[in-house]
Amino acid sequence: MADFELIKSLARKTDTKIVLLVMDGLGGIPHPKTLRTELEDAQTDNLDRLARASQTGLSIPVAHGITPGSGPGHLALFGYDPIKYLIGRGILEALGLDMDVRDGDVAARGNFCTIGEDGTITDRRAGRISTDINRELAQRLNDIKLDNARPIVASGREHRLAIIFRPEDGGPQLSDALTDSDPQREGLAPLEVTSSEILGQNTADIVNSFLKVAMSVIADAHPANGLVLRGFATIPNLPQMSDVYALNPAAIAAYPMYRGLAKLVGMNVIQTGDTIDQQIETARENWNAHDFFFIHYKYTDSTGEDGDYDAKVAAIEQLDQALPALLDLDPDVLIVAGDHSTPSAMAAHSWHPVPVMIRSRHIAAGFSEGFTERECAKGMLGTMAATDIIPLALANAGKLDKFGA
Repeated sequence: MADFELIKSLARKTDTKIVLLVMDGLGGIPHPKTLRTELEDAQTDNLDRLARASQTGLSIPVAHGITPGSGPGHLALFGYDPIKYLIGRGILEALGLDMDVRDGDVAARGNFCTIGEDGTITDRRAGRISTDINRELAQRLNDIKLDNARPIVASGREHRLAIIFRPEDGGPQLSDALTDSDPQREGLAPLEVTSSEILGQNTADIVNSFLKVAMSVIADAHPANGLVLRGFATIPNLPQMSDVYALNPAAIAAYPMYRGLAKLVGMNVIQTGDTIDQQIETARENWNAHDFFFIHYKYTDSTGEDGDYDAKVAAIEQLDQALPALLDLDPDVLIVAGDHSTPSAMAAHSWHPVPVMIRSRHIAAGFSEGFTERECAKGMLGTMAATDIIPLALANAGKLDKFGA
């Protein structure tokens, strides 16, 4: 992992520019119907050409055998030890939706879901309802009144939302030591929120009261007639990338969680569009203002989670077609990586190593013929910790002084 004190002592400002392009859920495993991965089936002339001019390898986001969430996976790509710096997803979602999160607030991430007649969840994503329907339901939830806390709800994309529980003046302090109400799979009923701490149990009671009222308020909104919460968290204090790495970093991400995480590590979050073409155009428009750009591409993950092999192949090809516009910016260092693998064969995040490549003027290339799991396994980077990617990027950009005499 990156030793922050060491890196900080060596980091220096330069005019060179780094781009970290994250293809969320990038990695895969051979699918039973093709015996190939999505990267192997996709037509990726541009990514393959870039791989032949790059150092390649496979990254481990957390540790061998550990399946990471998107938060830990991205923290690792930013050089932060995801085990040391634990961040609840709720705080990321709330910040990403530009909610006013204050000290003492407890934030959670939520899904509208479909509840069957037997009380179990039949669709954790409520058929990916439209964002317009989400907004209407979120407004209903914002009208809920509680004792001792104020719930504040913000709608996200499709089925997603964030909620802040804010303590009332003179009311009890709130705790984030809470279990999720989301069982994380279908066929089960939403769970009661609990805590092993006295303070936490008071907060759990508040959350359960909210959920009880919420379920009645949206009971007529099928397929979004249910609500589950997870990732309860308070706002943390993280080392800032500008301080540790001597960077002026920017984030170009459409989805709230990644915008929230970028804010926590000190990136300037720039408004952008939904497509990768729009995101690259945003980078071009802001090229002279920053020396580090994090660009997030979501659709390789969402298609994998849906178990849709062909759609994930298409998402990879869509990014490949947009890549020349990014290459035209000619960053001194370009990294293409993933925060974790999301094989469509599993329809879920997985523990499998993730392809990565780094292009700069100071690397030995030629070990890989394309950008696939098998080809990246041949690369000079080997199988590496994801936390080592940023130090390598800084070194390749000439942003680290020599260590020792």
